[in-house]
Amino acid sequence: MENEKPRTRRRRIIRRTLIISGVLILTVAVVLAGVGVWTVTRSFPMYGGEVHLAGLSEDVSVYRDDAGIPQIVAKNSADLFRAQGYVQAQDRFWEMDFRRHVTSGRLAELFGESQVDTDAFIRTLGWRKVAEEEVRMLDARTLGYYQAYADGVNEYLASHSGAELSLEYVVLGLQNSDYAPEPWTPADSVAWLKAMAWDLRSNLEDEIDRALLSTVLDPAEVQQLHPDYPYGEHPTIVSADENETGKDATDAASAGDLVPLAEPTTSAVAENEAATAGLRAAATALRASLDTIPELLGPAGGEIGSNSWVIDGSLSDTGKPILANDPHLGPAMPSVWHQIGLRCETIGDECPFDVSGYSFSGLPGVVIGHNSQIGWGFTNLGPDVADLYLEKVTGDNYEFDGESKPLDVSTETITVANGDDVSLTIRATEHGPLMSDLAGQFSSLADEYPVAVDLPEPGDARYALSLKWTALSAGFTPSAIFAMNTAQDWDQFRAAAALFDVPSQNLLYADKDGNIGYQAPGVIPIRAKGDGTLPNPGWTSEFDWTSYIPFEELPSVFNPKSGYIVTANNAAVGPEYPHLITRDWDLGYRAQQIETRLKDLIATGDPISAEQIGAVQADNHLAIAQTLVPALKAVSVDDQTSKAVALFNGWNFAVDPDSAAAAYFNIVWRNLLVAMFDDTLPDGTHMTGGDRSFAVVESLLDEPNSRWWTNQTLGITGRDAMLAYALEEACIEAKDLMGANTDSWRWDRIHTLTLTNASFGESGIAPIEWLFNRGPYGVGGASAVVNAVGWDATQGYEVNWVPSMRQVLDLNDWDESTWINLTGSSGHAFHPNYADQTPLWQNHETRQWLYTLDRVAFTAEHTLVLTAEEK
Repeated sequence: MENEKPRTRRRRIIRRTLIISGVLILTVAVVLAGVGVWTVTRSFPMYGGEVHLAGLSEDVSVYRDDAGIPQIVAKNSADLFRAQGYVQAQDRFWEMDFRRHVTSGRLAELFGESQVDTDAFIRTLGWRKVAEEEVRMLDARTLGYYQAYADGVNEYLASHSGAELSLEYVVLGLQNSDYAPEPWTPADSVAWLKAMAWDLRSNLEDEIDRALLSTVLDPAEVQQLHPDYPYGEHPTIVSADENETGKDATDAASAGDLVPLAEPTTSAVAENEAATAGLRAAATALRASLDTIPELLGPAGGEIGSNSWVIDGSLSDTGKPILANDPHLGPAMPSVWHQIGLRCETIGDECPFDVSGYSFSGLPGVVIGHNSQIGWGFTNLGPDVADLYLEKVTGDNYEFDGESKPLDVSTETITVANGDDVSLTIRATEHGPLMSDLAGQFSSLADEYPVAVDLPEPGDARYALSLKWTALSAGFTPSAIFAMNTAQDWDQFRAAAALFDVPSQNLLYADKDGNIGYQAPGVIPIRAKGDGTLPNPGWTSEFDWTSYIPFEELPSVFNPKSGYIVTANNAAVGPEYPHLITRDWDLGYRAQQIETRLKDLIATGDPISAEQIGAVQADNHLAIAQTLVPALKAVSVDDQTSKAVALFNGWNFAVDPDSAAAAYFNIVWRNLLVAMFDDTLPDGTHMTGGDRSFAVVESLLDEPNSRWWTNQTLGITGRDAMLAYALEEACIEAKDLMGANTDSWRWDRIHTLTLTNASFGESGIAPIEWLFNRGPYGVGGASAVVNAVGWDATQGYEVNWVPSMRQVLDLNDWDESTWINLTGSSGHAFHPNYADQTPLWQNHETRQWLYTLDRVAFTAEHTLVLTAEEK
């Protein structure tokens, strides 16, 4: 969850894949008009009564509140996870089935030939193989949890099929009538962790962006467009004097000593313009290749981020900590999160779980939440854990340290619905899979990049491109979830964090004893040479990863003197830290505003309440507006535009939903970025309007004659002329969008959220999209704002990423904690709990969700008993 990168234009992956004839479209209409209600409601699950669940040793109770959120109470762990599998299949099985086809590279089995390239990419990365290896590494007890979960899913499948499972199977049947779901396995669950790691992958897009920019700009200009973290202005998560680990770390080069290996020189670019053009095309193709991969959590890089902060009891009104968390992910219908409670009737070795929070459908356990003693939140650390290597390949051999070594070669078959099978050959070096074997994507980068950076011809060999990524090695994250769920104190929490290999997260902690803490976990490489920001020579070990940062040396803090900790994808540590984690932190605007709000609350001298902490999540302060508006007001514009500029008078720089000034400013901001950069930057690079755009434009305000203020095509020269142009064009656009009367302008009229089904939501067939999508909802917020309801300036003002859920944990009384999901708990279209939480989320309202079991049972709207014996 990191800093701004060029955004993809791919919002959902099943697009233009339903090539449905007029007869089938008519069939859809008949379904809707005729048996539509019966078809739609067939999949609605049973919330109350009794159902026999084979394999249980004791009865299990499932309590649901008025939002349909389940709390499962069992006498032993095996029954608990069997019930979780059954209940999540009740609520979300299509989502689970769709996800496992993504993570195993089997989308073509569902949707046909259009998904073959995506399947080939996923299989070349080998997500499923790594997941299967991780399952083999599980200890018997943890494997038992995954197997029990799978058994529960399969019991549900045994008694439900087709429309009884979900409405999506009815739609899928229009083009793939032979499909039936196969049994669930532990590897299906574990593979989802690879999707998490991919969507939260660190800075691969930044590396591509720098390579593209280097073809037209000199190194100083590239640096100007990718500024360093402003350590003197924005906070780090851990200060040098507070870091509990890493103080004595040695044997690693300082981040400041590391330099890119193969950055194209000015002379190389000048000498070979054709090669430079080839590199641009190749890097653009690489980015397009990455864009073909499904976004299950949201757009990679870009504004994927999160907020989390905690205060200790010395600052709160209860004397106990308060912890807030809101992960920023792509909006989806249903929400990526499934809220659930997993409760053992009696806590002990046979059943140690007493945990509530947010999980992912298809994955046993709880990812973010609390148990009886501790609470925790996640934000993305964003370390650089993926490197590209240029390999010298001859036939099925590659060169390494002067020797010829055989490639690892395997063949897989992609099954295609309504089509012929496709054979795929996958080759790999010791660094990783050869991505350039995917024709037309990485292959062009492998051909053109060496020429552009003046690498010598490889003789009889040819250059290929491999990917080394920490998530392609088996690890212990599948075990970390359960260790975290059962941790009772800081030491146990850190022990669980030590298992959390990928994706590396900022883990925030609080406990009932009043302690607060932060731990960065994960497998983060130490490089022998270079910093991995551009492709490295793969034929020598000189540029290999030598080891990983020891867990004991990763950033950590426990009970800081300040009484609070803020994580918002900002730099975890300062430049004095002895290891390179990444060069591409989020630039810290959200972290700075959160810290400012907390300091303001502390300065009053009054204790801070959970309600006040929750209010910070709704903060709409736009830092770039505070900086840019004075400059905008100082330039001369025409009379009509002057009336619009007057909206800035008295504006508090908050992008509130009903703000006319916010609407106008954001239109100005978009027009400014387009005019400044679109005609200058190479294809495939953009300024998308978030934190990096903020920093770049801020830095240029004191350089009125900078080249970036000139657009020869538009006849603009100088800062003031550029600002005036943006103001005037924005005024015209605002009138087109919202009418001539500025009194009617509102940010939420153009900043809207449409919740789109990940599979069929952009099918191109209006009746199908109507079935599954919801919205639009007018909202406030913006990019690089605490209330990170983000938009992409290259696309428009519609919402592209959101706080996917919000939680505020009250360590004094769990029952007083508040929660809200982006959508409802149910994945069934038209179910009462399909989108019931969205209006609350839209208006920054939250829900109480009880934890005390007696109160959960007493206030339950529905109670389902899963019986061990058939009655």
